[in-house]
Amino acid sequence: MAFKHIVRIADTDLDGNKNVLFALTGIKGIGIRLAQCIVGELGVNPRTKLGELDDETITKIKKKIEEDIESLPPWVLNRRKDPVTGSNLHLLGKDIDFAKMLDIENMIKIRCYRGVRHAKGKKVRGQRTRSTGRKGRTVGVIRRKK
Repeated sequence: MAFKHIVRIADTDLDGNKNVLFALTGIKGIGIRLAQCIVGELGVNPRTKLGELDDETITKIKKKIEEDIESLPPWVLNRRKDPVTGSNLHLLGKDIDFAKMLDIENMIKIRCYRGVRHAKGKKVRGQRTRSTGRKGRTVGVIRRKK
């Protein structure tokens, strides 16, 4: 069994020198919590190096992440009650960015408050704008000439 320095899972190259738990967080959309759930459900030791795992275990991890991730509890998934399908989904990689972009476009289209703020390029989540977020303009006090 040879050590694998790079393991490819979900269209992402992962470092084989890292522990399984932390190596899986290299995939966009998988954090520590979800990685713990995946490793625990498959019965893999989270402290072993990803490159030391045999091909069968890596295939199991790959299958779980790419095909069977929705079988995990819904509170772990990152797209619950999807507005289009109504089901619980978990998005990975570029799909996260694409779904976020579509959500923002939808908010802009229906002209909700958040959509209007997004369209104007202002802060959306209730942050103060009196003293911050002044990009593009001169910052500071302009004094009158004597």
